[in-house]
Amino acid sequence: MISIDALVVEFGGQSLFKDVSFVINENDKIALMGKNGAGKSTMMKIIAGRQKATRGHVRYPKESVIAYLPQHLLTEDNCTVFEEASKAFEHVFNMRDEMDRLNKALETRTDYESDEYMSIIEKVSDLGEKFYALEDINYDAEVEKALRGLGFKREDLHRHTSEFSGGWRMRIELAKILLQKPDLILLDEPTNHIDIESVIWLEDFLINKAKAVMVISHDKAFIDNITNRTIEVTMGRIYDYKANYSHYLQLREERRASQIKAYQEQQKFIADNMAFIERFKGTYSKTNQVSSRERMLEKLEVIEIDEMDTSSLKLRFPPAQRSGDYPVTVQDLTKTYGHHIVFRNANMSISRGEKVSFVGRNGEGKSTMIKAIMGDIDFQGKCSLGHNVKVGYFAQNQATLLDEGLTVFQTIDEVAEGDIRTQIKNILGRFMFGGDDIDKKVSILSGGEKTRLAMVKLLLEPVNVLILDEPTNHLDLKSKDVLKEALLAFDGTLILVSHDRDFLQGLSQKVFEFKDQRVIEHFETIDAFLTRNRIENLKEIDLKK
Repeated sequence: MISIDALVVEFGGQSLFKDVSFVINENDKIALMGKNGAGKSTMMKIIAGRQKATRGHVRYPKESVIAYLPQHLLTEDNCTVFEEASKAFEHVFNMRDEMDRLNKALETRTDYESDEYMSIIEKVSDLGEKFYALEDINYDAEVEKALRGLGFKREDLHRHTSEFSGGWRMRIELAKILLQKPDLILLDEPTNHIDIESVIWLEDFLINKAKAVMVISHDKAFIDNITNRTIEVTMGRIYDYKANYSHYLQLREERRASQIKAYQEQQKFIADNMAFIERFKGTYSKTNQVSSRERMLEKLEVIEIDEMDTSSLKLRFPPAQRSGDYPVTVQDLTKTYGHHIVFRNANMSISRGEKVSFVGRNGEGKSTMIKAIMGDIDFQGKCSLGHNVKVGYFAQNQATLLDEGLTVFQTIDEVAEGDIRTQIKNILGRFMFGGDDIDKKVSILSGGEKTRLAMVKLLLEPVNVLILDEPTNHLDLKSKDVLKEALLAFDGTLILVSHDRDFLQGLSQKVFEFKDQRVIEHFETIDAFLTRNRIENLKEIDLKK
């Protein structure tokens, strides 16, 4: 059992949480819900021990293992898949290395009677007791078993993590969690970067093999399938429901209706008493009654109605300057990582004003092609941008590239030029950064807020080619709709990578399918492409072998 006791978090004198308390029991599967910026990720980081609360405690048994998967993957690029997954046992290896170091120190020392010598013996004894009490495990075999179970081939294990897409990196992180056999798994937007195979595997693992789980996700089907409890974070406090997400939505509406009724009744009660006080103030015979009612109103705790997210993202891309007839041209392009071929002899021409989508399984080369177009990687063949092309690029990890030491205002002020600098507050307001929000440090923003801020930076300079790689990750449903409207109105060229069929519907006029080391051009909308292939959902492409 893990206990969260009287948690308080304050930033710049403002409270994010006020005395929040709840308990996580074994086998609880919890959805952590709330509007963007409510503090969901902050609470998860505190439970994971990655961030400290202003006041309050997180208590759990001494030997408990808590595994945390953040929104933005922290996988390093200087090691292999096998080495990264092996970090699940880092604490064991560190313990073994420390014992070796201390034993070598004992071999070279001759001060057998000193306090320091005895202290080293005690440390070796304590470490040895813990180390040899561990289950005898063939760690290399366990790592390989977990990775192979998640779809990695044996030859993949010694490739560098930098060669893999976001979905495959997510699987590496999931392998580390699986190997730790945790008592609590914390997942922050786990489905953002993974294909349907991984989602199905993850659902099965969380339902049938995991102990306690807490998850933040905008994927309704995913959290409905795996959760049996919902904790909503709102206005610095929480509401705890023994229900999955769909049932929670119904209960929340009933709660707000009850709050509104109670609030209206209380306001009438206050108005009636205020009218009595005003009427009989100064009347000698009513002095005691007036004083009594004044004291009662002073002590009255006013009922609050939980906030609804009524903010509205207003988004419009600047008019695009005219580019050449073919802004992007690819000829006989081949990309390999060592012996691994991503795609070979790919050809592609995208006309001015076209809106196209890249589809295919994770790891088939969609993001790699974008990096080639941007000139970020080496390749064989030709890839050129047309006359007068100005590219706006939104990468999968765009939000993680922001400087966390700056405020929201400073982030935009740093790149704004000319007259636009006088409009920064208005621009940020259109992206739901109002009032004191502009003075928040980027480091404390939620994933959705960081994505919106990264989008603001993209808008500051007029472009005529937009390249968006999974732009809806971390965005709520309302923000997705607004972004889609803005892209429909965009008069330049658009290249989109997304697994979200609803988002792409009506946006894409041509489809480039990445499959079996090839890039196949389809002159049809995304809906026609899916219908022809009898695919109900874009993610099902990953199951079509």
